[in-house]
Amino acid sequence: MDALRRAHEEGARIVGLCTGAFVLAAAGLLDGRPATTHWMYAPTLAKRYPSVHVDPRELFVDDGDVLTSAGTAAGIDLCLHIVRTDHGNEAAGALARRLVVPPRRSGGQERYLDRSLPEEIGADPLAEVVAWALEHLHEQFDVETLAARAYMSRRTFDRRFRSLTGSAPLQWLITQRVLQAQRLLETSDYSVDEVAGRCGFRSPVALRGHFRRQLGSSPAAYRAAYRARRPQAERGQGDGSAQGAPAGGVPAGRPEPAGHSMPQQLHSDGGVPHQARRSAAAGALGAPLTASAPGVPGQRSAP
Repeated sequence: MDALRRAHEEGARIVGLCTGAFVLAAAGLLDGRPATTHWMYAPTLAKRYPSVHVDPRELFVDDGDVLTSAGTAAGIDLCLHIVRTDHGNEAAGALARRLVVPPRRSGGQERYLDRSLPEEIGADPLAEVVAWALEHLHEQFDVETLAARAYMSRRTFDRRFRSLTGSAPLQWLITQRVLQAQRLLETSDYSVDEVAGRCGFRSPVALRGHFRRQLGSSPAAYRAAYRARRPQAERGQGDGSAQGAPAGGVPAGRPEPAGHSMPQQLHSDGGVPHQARRSAAAGALGAPLTASAPGVPGQRSAP
């Protein structure tokens, strides 16, 4: 850490790939700065170093002389970005072809997130409030309702929630409603309007807007694509081949949808059974992400 601080003072550009962000944070080089790391460890980074503006949505963050990236592939994205900055698009493109990777990747880490969370955060008293929220997603309530259940002011609740998860409570709540909509679109025959109501959205228009921002697709198109791929998955499982979707019905060619890591049986009203509340809360706290989230200073991953 002394060597890092000395190099930074001498004007070196410092890059932390994946969990390397923890080293930079421990050295004090990320204080007051935007940064990212692998989504699995972003809540821990945010809790351990509250002065760091952790944004788990980004593939990488360029804050000038200090840069950080998400996981292994995002480290390649960041290194290509550095080559592009120093030597131009042609050099970066040639290197990308040599590595057999795209020169630029769109989007961020959102599509890969599950609701994993360090165990020590899952034991926090706020987990009970999160469990209640998961059980009542089919009802219309807001962050003020959650703050009241936690016996906190809205400002205190926001600060406590963000310190635990690296995410604002409103971002988390919208994400959970979209995840619930995903499950219902995959497992039920409810219309899109009915799905919106069962996920606590005030209107189908609100569902469609948030769904498209988070998943890049309309609810109807998502359901159609999921069902078109499911028969292929069933055929692949039946003959023992590796084609189609893996066990659990996740469509082939796309990462496991966020939220599938929490095996929960849904009530017909869209809720989560009481016995699943605690484990679901421990698994769901770490959800950052909506496109409407407040911005963080610093250059972002390439659009």
